[in-house]
Amino acid sequence: MSSNVFFGSFERFLRYRRKNALKFGRKNATLELLKSSVLVAFSGALRIHIAFLLLQIHSNLFTCIAGGLVIYSVYTLDRALGSEEDIVNRKELNGSRKEIGLAASMLTFVIGSYVLAKGGMLALAFLPLITGFLYSKGIKIGKFTLKLKGGLGVKNFVVGLTWGAFISGLAGNTCRSMLPIFLVFTFFGVKLFINSAIYDFKDIKGDTLAGLKTLPVSLGERNTRNFLLGLHLFSHLILGIALINGILAFEPLIILYSFICGLVCIQNYTRYNGDEPPFRKLERTILVDGESASIIGLRAIACAFLA
Repeated sequence: MSSNVFFGSFERFLRYRRKNALKFGRKNATLELLKSSVLVAFSGALRIHIAFLLLQIHSNLFTCIAGGLVIYSVYTLDRALGSEEDIVNRKELNGSRKEIGLAASMLTFVIGSYVLAKGGMLALAFLPLITGFLYSKGIKIGKFTLKLKGGLGVKNFVVGLTWGAFISGLAGNTCRSMLPIFLVFTFFGVKLFINSAIYDFKDIKGDTLAGLKTLPVSLGERNTRNFLLGLHLFSHLILGIALINGILAFEPLIILYSFICGLVCIQNYTRYNGDEPPFRKLERTILVDGESASIIGLRAIACAFLA
């Protein structure tokens, strides 16, 4: 009798543990979904601030924050909608409550777009949202289907073009000359193109299974690395010439740090080694996503010493 009671209690304990483990797993995955885009959004807001500096325009704090909210919204929406390759590439999000991610995405977009609309920049708020949806899900009208995902380098091109236009457009909204805006667009467009390609290296397995023709999958590691290095050198050469000729603000620290950090990232993170160790993931995150924060921090220290 006592053994039956013991085994019955033990069985109930196991059922309880399995049930609560599942709930905890879903809660943890949902939290991961909500926080996965925070660093990207923060980095994006600082990039807008850097764009203000390069254009020699007084930085608008509300524009930077609103831009960051829109960036958070777009990336969270993409991760909440999910895709075939995310099952492999983003295992930590499996089992998350997508509706919570969608709600957070819409709330941050409404707040961000409202602030930008007050400055006459509502169209810029919708640019990344519409482009992101066309990339992730696409639209289908009868026999006509428009979807940006799948072509060779299309994702990287979309990321560079969209966010380059978004950042330079917000910062250059009051700029009278188009040349500085175009140079800032080129700088951030190429940088974000390269960053997105660097992240493709860690996603080679999932992208291959999903049939996506990313640059590392299609061109191979070495050819992609050389291509990214060429883009990096060209964009910084153009920017350096613009700084010397006074077309952009004389901010040598921004360009120098961006140049060195880009070289390090292209050299170190364009090799696929299977599952990425936690310390290497943290290192890549700091150098790639944390680059803008490092630039702002170093610039503040340098200004303090010079003052």
